[in-house]
Order: sequence, then structure tokens, then C-alpha cells
Amino acid sequence: MDLVREASERFGGHPALVMPEGRLSFAEGDLQSALIAAALTSLGIGQGDVVALAAPNGPEALLLMMALLRIGAVAAPVNHRFTPAHVGGMLDRLRPKLTVYDPDACPGLTVERAITFETLDEVKHAAASTTFTAADDPDRPASVIHTSASSGRPKAAMHSLSNHWHNAMGSAANLPFAPGDCWLLSLPIYHVGGYSMLFRCLLGGGALALPPAGASLEESLSQLPVTHLSLVPTQLYRMLRAPGGAVTLRRLKAILLGGSAAGRALLEEAVEAGLPIHLTYGSTEMGSQVSTSPHPLDAVSDDSGTLLPYREAAIAPDGEILVKGPCLFMGYLRHDGLDPARDGDGWLHTGDIGSLSDEGRLTVLGRRDNMFISGGENIHPEEIEQALASLPGIEEALVVPIRDREYGERPMAWVKVSKKGGPDDTAIAKMAGAALGGLKRPVAFRRVDKWVTIAGSAKIDREWYRKKVMNYE
Repeated sequence: MDLVREASERFGGHPALVMPEGRLSFAEGDLQSALIAAALTSLGIGQGDVVALAAPNGPEALLLMMALLRIGAVAAPVNHRFTPAHVGGMLDRLRPKLTVYDPDACPGLTVERAITFETLDEVKHAAASTTFTAADDPDRPASVIHTSASSGRPKAAMHSLSNHWHNAMGSAANLPFAPGDCWLLSLPIYHVGGYSMLFRCLLGGGALALPPAGASLEESLSQLPVTHLSLVPTQLYRMLRAPGGAVTLRRLKAILLGGSAAGRALLEEAVEAGLPIHLTYGSTEMGSQVSTSPHPLDAVSDDSGTLLPYREAAIAPDGEILVKGPCLFMGYLRHDGLDPARDGDGWLHTGDIGSLSDEGRLTVLGRRDNMFISGGENIHPEEIEQALASLPGIEEALVVPIRDREYGERPMAWVKVSKKGGPDDTAIAKMAGAALGGLKRPVAFRRVDKWVTIAGSAKIDREWYRKKVMNYE
């Protein structure tokens, strides 16, 4: 199963990668990745060997990923934005046979058996006459992608080639991505949402657009022929407030909105602006998407779309979302081997709380580990956040628990208010009490101008804010 060669045969001269400085066709990607595959073979890399990547998105990184697919090696892209010590620790746990890194993006990184792209290019030219054998086992390990660490330490999730193939096929059944389409690679390839786009490209024939280093989302959309876009709610919010942002987004074929819950007020604004929004819910373990809206929203919806093909879901008695199917990963890579992380019936327990309708529409209420108990009642911070974000003058909100002598814990909110002059704390408390009731109304509010986000992500770092108020009374 040489997906790169098959894509070249099917899509040939159509662009696979689009950059401000030019394009790379599927046929050219086939040729260049074959040279890299031969170079890796000359370095002793073969099927099953782990090769780490510590570098930003770029054509070199994408071609390396293609080459690894072809020889059956295991791609392990890591977050280069972490500190050198953190990156080094991740690499120590992965124990890769080779690490390819960008010295400009990873200054101070010192690991064994590491080469730069420049060195790899030299090896590629020296090994021009070397041949490689394409791997053909679809159930072989293909990647190790770390979870986003929205709570706790990132976990290394191993996927097979079949896992990624089924994820891409199910995505395409709902949202085709064909020649002439162009998806902005706005997510890093060390994130499953970024890495999975490579498979949508190879299987469907659409192109991946690579924005210039340091370019804003607005600049990228103006410089590249983007038709498809993946966003988290914070990015959508910013785009809607940028000059001409709504007009730019309206021109697209599809906007995949996920990563965290989108507030009702934000969705109302997007629907009113006529944006082609598809809500989605996914996870690293399932290779990205689990459910997605089958059509662009024409009204605000509380669910995250319908289950895609090759996915199964169920709701446990305690409300936890369970998933399985051909997309489900092989397991977590531990120091002592691979942990499948399934229960006796083959289900993965996601840690998310939600509901599933008879029609297969999945509604996500929040994270089980975000929930806390106040006065004997279960409190879901995401519910309070949505209610706060719907109040006039409040743009975004984050809720964390604080200790309370009487109730055990109570909700506290961090809020970002309108620059034009949002409500004061007294007004917010009054409106929140009317919308939520006394027990769910935050007992304190803190203002924020700019959110602290998870490294390399636009997702708000909930754990940072939780720790910030841990000793608040």
C-alpha cells in the first residue's frame, strides 16, 4: 500500500502542496519522497523504525512524512515549540532510531542520532542510486502522535496505516476533498488534526496549503487559494473581528470547527454571516474526526454532527462517550510496550461526557476530568462557559473550580470582555445568576486580555488557569 505512488498515478500533475513561492504536484511529491526514502534506507532506517521530527510545517517536513510512509517507518513528529529539555524528554521516551530537526526552530536541542534537513538533503544526493522497498502491510504502525495535553502529561498514541486510511475515507464520505480543493495546513503536523490532512490529500487529491513562517491566519488566507479550513473557536472569533474576515471566510467551501466547545453567541454570529461551518468532534486516539456536521450550519446546533463512517460510539451509564472502530489507534506507547487502552468490549473511554441520539448525532457536554462537585451537585465548567459567552459584552469565558469551605468547590470565571466596554463584575454576576442559578453562578471573575494557550495550539490552557487559582479563597 504505497499511498504516495498511488496518489501520483491518480492525480499526477495536480498540486499536492501549495506555497506562496510555488506548487509541488503529486508526481513531483512521488519523485522527491522516493529520493528521501532511499536516503533513509541508506541510513539504515526500515520498516517499524521510529523516526522523530522536530520542525515546523514545511515542504521538507511533509515530504519526509511521505517518505516514512513509503518505507514503513514510524513517523513521530513532536512539538518543537516546547523547551529543548521538554523536547529532549519526549525523544528519550520515544527512543527514535533517527531524529530529523530544524536547528533554527529547535536551538539548543542535543539528542543522539539526529540530523538536520540540510544533512538529509546531502544524504539524499549521495544515495541517489539507492533503491527502497515499499512497505505493503496496512496494519503496520505508521505514526506516534502525542495528545494535546489539555490536562496532564501528553500521551504517545500509536496509529497504524489502516487507522489513518479509514479516518480519511470516513472524512471524505462526509466532506469530499478533491483536485481543485485546497486545505490550509493551519494545524501543526505533530497534532493529529494536522497529520491527518496528509492522508486526506493523498486519498482525495486535494492540495495542502503551507502558509509562510510566522504568517497570520488572515495573511495566509489572502496569499493562498484556500477552499477548506480547520479552526478552533478562538481562531474563528478573531477572524470575525478582523477587517474583512467574515467576507474572506464566506468564500470558502467548508470550515471545520472543533477542538473545543463553541459558544452559542459565536455560532449565531457565524450563521448570520453565512459561513460554511461544519461542527466536529474528534480525538487523537481516533485519528482526528469522530463526528461532523453533514451540511454547513443554517442554525445554531448544540451537537457536534453525526458519526462518520468507520466509527462507532456509545454512551456509558455515567455519561462518558465511548468509541471504537477501524480508526481507533493501536494504543499508547509506554516504556514497557503498547497499552491498547480498551475495555473488555473493545471500547476506548474518551473522558468526555455527552449524549448520542438515535440518528447518530453526538452531543459533547465537556470533559469528565473538568467536572467538579459543588454542594453535592455535578458542575460542568463548559456549560457555564457557554452561558457566560452568550451574555452581552462577554466574548469568551473559562471556568475553573476554587476551594470553598461550605460547598467544597465553587466555580470561578476568567472572562474576556468586549473592547468597547463590557459589563462590570456586578452586572456579569447578575446576568449569570439569572441564566445559571445560584449554585452554578461563578463566585468571582477575573479579566483577561490575552489567553494563555497550550504550546503550539490555539486552545486555552485550562490547566494553567486551574493552577493559577488553586490557592485562591
